[in-house]
Formats: sequence, C-alpha cells, structure tokens
Amino acid sequence: MAATASAGSEPTFLALLLSRRAVLGALVIFVVIAGLCVLAPLVAPADPMKMSVRARLTAPGADFLLGADAFGRDVASRLLYAGRVSLTIGLGVAALASVIGIAIGLVAGFFRRLDAPMSRLIDAMMAFPDILLAIALVSILGGSIVNVVIALSIVYAPRIARIVRASTLVIRELPYVEAARALGSSTLTIMFTHVLRNILSPIIVQATFIFAYAMLAEAGLSFLGVGIDPSTPSWGTMINEGRQYIDKAAFLIVFPGMAISVSVLSLQLIGDGLRDALDPRLAKDL
Repeated sequence: MAATASAGSEPTFLALLLSRRAVLGALVIFVVIAGLCVLAPLVAPADPMKMSVRARLTAPGADFLLGADAFGRDVASRLLYAGRVSLTIGLGVAALASVIGIAIGLVAGFFRRLDAPMSRLIDAMMAFPDILLAIALVSILGGSIVNVVIALSIVYAPRIARIVRASTLVIRELPYVEAARALGSSTLTIMFTHVLRNILSPIIVQATFIFAYAMLAEAGLSFLGVGIDPSTPSWGTMINEGRQYIDKAAFLIVFPGMAISVSVLSLQLIGDGLRDALDPRLAKDL
C-alpha cells in the first residue's frame, strides 16, 4: 500500500523543476557563471584595471586566456568583474521592482477608488519603450549602480503591479477572505496574510524574468554610455569599447556578448521552469 501511495503521489516542486533538461542545464550554467563572478577576486587571472601597452589587443592565448583589450587589460578578468556588476544590478532590480509592484498592485486591487488612477498610471508607464524610459530616468538621476537599479526598478515595477492587481481583484472576493473580514481582521492583515501569500508564485516567476531583462537593459545603457561609470567594468561597456576594433580584435565583442546572451537565456529558461513547476497546469516539455 505504501509503495502504491508513493508511486501515485504528486511530484514535488523541486522534482518538477529539475525534471526538464533545458531548465536543469540553464540552472547549472547560471550557477557556474554567478559563482565565477562572485569569486572573481579569487579566480580572476589578473587585475582587471592593470594596463600594459605591450599587451594591447593581444589575441586569446597562454598569456591572456581571453585576450587583452585596447589598453592591455585582461579580458577574462574584466569579464568576471563586469559580471558581478550585472548580477548585482539584475538582482537589485528584481527585488526593488517586486517591492514597488506588490505595493502598487495590492493598493490598486483592494481600494476601488484608487484602482482607476493607479491602473492608468501603470498603463501609461508600460506604453513607453523600456529602454527609452530607462535612459530618461538615468539621465535625470545620474549614472551610478544605485541610480541604474532605481531607474530600472521604476521601469519594470508595472509588470509586477499588473499581476498583483489582477490576482488581488480575484482573491479578495473569495470566501476565506470574506470570512477573515467578518472575523475582524484588518485590511493590512488580509492583504499580506491572506492575499499576498497566495500570489507569490506568479510574482517569483515574473521577478526571474525581470532579473534577465534588467541585466540586458543595464548592458544596453552601458553600451550607449548612459549607464554606470565607464571606468567600472560592465559587459555593455566592454562591447562599446571593443566595437571600434571589431575588424582586428572581434573577441573584444564576442566574449562579453556571449556572457550576456548565455546569462539572459539561462534566466529565461529558469523562469519558464519555475512557472511550470509552480503551476503544473501549465507544465510542458521544454
């Protein structure tokens, strides 16, 4: 009987997540990339800021694993330190955008008088292209890691807010919420205890996608020269600096471009896996 019950039991969240090879592979790749970037001071082969005129534009080889840039700086080391910046910004944006979006979505979903104006504000913000709105905000706030995180959080918070608002409008009418209200629970208690806890799954999934979008947006801003300080290693800055040497040192663009592509694709696949694992009704083979 026990064996039968075990065989017929529902698979766990972790089992559902790791049962898809693409998701498992993406998770492994992203963990490796993140681990190398976090441990950059220990694993980087050289000082990312050290210049050498003699090593200028050296091709990948024994002396420089991924080559040297136009200032003779080690590309591999700069790639790892730039990854730390991208990961920090991506994680910061995902967290801050979630907090802002949850607050706006809960208020809009619970208070009918505020629903219409907040919904129009969300729609207006989402009507602007993400990169243009980000450029405008960074230009106003100034170029720094903190300001980039704030600007991108404002840009992506409406995505979370729409999900939270829509879910709140449904959940606030359910019997258990009505029962909690009848028992004298305060609005804040209902919002955070009875509603928010039941809509965490879509929030987590969307936050994963925002993590990827933020990394890509930060690279775009740095490439355009309106992101973080150009002296700080960034994948977007590395591509911008290497584009003028594309004819004779294409590796200056290829390696940071690959880092961005692989990291963003991995996060997208992880987000898809989380969505399917958190809602088995949407499960599909990747």
